[in-house]
Amino acid sequence: MKFRTLARLTAVSAALVAAGVSSAWAQAKEQFFPALVYRTGAYAPNGVPFANGYIDYLKLTNARGGINGVKVIWEECETGYATDRGVECYERLKGKHGGASVIHPLSTGITFALTEKVPTDKIPLITAGYGRSESTDGMVFKWNFPLTGTYWDAADILVQHIAKKEGGFDKLRGKKIALVYHDSPYGKEPIALLQNRAAMHGYELQLLPVAHPGVEQKATWLQIRQTRPDYVFLWGWGVMNSTAVKEAVATGYPREKMYGVWWAAAEPDVKDVGDGAKGYNGLALQHGAEPNSAVVKEVLEKVHAKGQGTGPKEEVGQVLYMRGLKAAMLSVEGVRRAQDRFGKGKVMTGEQVRWGLENLALDQAKLDALGFKGVLRPVSTSCADHRGEVYARIHTWDGSKWNFSSDWIQADQSVIKPMIKAAADKYATEKKIDRRTPADCQS
Repeated sequence: MKFRTLARLTAVSAALVAAGVSSAWAQAKEQFFPALVYRTGAYAPNGVPFANGYIDYLKLTNARGGINGVKVIWEECETGYATDRGVECYERLKGKHGGASVIHPLSTGITFALTEKVPTDKIPLITAGYGRSESTDGMVFKWNFPLTGTYWDAADILVQHIAKKEGGFDKLRGKKIALVYHDSPYGKEPIALLQNRAAMHGYELQLLPVAHPGVEQKATWLQIRQTRPDYVFLWGWGVMNSTAVKEAVATGYPREKMYGVWWAAAEPDVKDVGDGAKGYNGLALQHGAEPNSAVVKEVLEKVHAKGQGTGPKEEVGQVLYMRGLKAAMLSVEGVRRAQDRFGKGKVMTGEQVRWGLENLALDQAKLDALGFKGVLRPVSTSCADHRGEVYARIHTWDGSKWNFSSDWIQADQSVIKPMIKAAADKYATEKKIDRRTPADCQS
């Protein structure tokens, strides 16, 4: 009798497995994606749409059948953009559900704090468009991936753009550029590049730090009114950005002469100023607002139309929402690439995902198939290059929406690569890290 019962249960278990049904006998295959978010505090207006886009893409991935059949799961942890809380979230989530696949710190400060933790925990950090600029060097920063661009790239592209407007780099000599920046590791990142370019081209760089959270800028804009810089670069986040634009209006500084980094060039930064912000420019981290893209239409159809949207339908396709979609897509494709080597349809470890991110090969055909046609350019990485080629565009606020106002601009690696090498070598020396060997690059 006991034998017949055991045989019957075994047969039922086999049938459940064949049918793909999760049970005590057939454990579900799940890939875990922690989500460090900030939906509260001074940076919430910008953090919320990013988080919503990130989670919606994970939902879309499951609606598409998972990653070669592997379901994705996630858990949010609120950081408030604070470094200490970000580290707490990381420690809380890193070992859950079989272990984290990848971490998006969504903060340069948190990135700095986690850079020394992840090699031990074997979890890759994706810092798409932020983080440590020198972490492009994968021979030193094995676990960091500043995919698609760093702040040195952003600053370089902005200088190139205004040089073109002026009629050449030689026309920058004697010009004044003011950097209004968040007084944090994030805001300080572009300074080295801007100083380097200033030495090359003879412009005067004015550094104007703004204390967290950025709502008090009266003294900053008084200085701008007195010195009348030819251009203002804005390296802000959250309420700091809209405050800066409002102060520019109040002091009469031309918005056409203002350029925000890609974290200071989204709808929350200008919508409350409306026509007053007209003419304000910002970098687009490849994408801008993309309401007509194929991936947005698919999210609306497969996620929001089923009542499963993470946030309001109206934000789908906006700049920061798209940034979240992109971040999640890079994560998912890192797992998919890892499966190419370690087994399709299997759950990947953080170490295996690290290999996938280091060997990304997202050509245009793959991006188009994922719904990013006209939104993103190809992304490929290597052991030495954890970022890939960097392109961006300028978009300009017309009072109600963002419009692209430049062609693609590529960061000048002849300027940036020596800076990366020097900074990475300095870090390796300080931390007593040996550069990776060719054999390690195959691991």
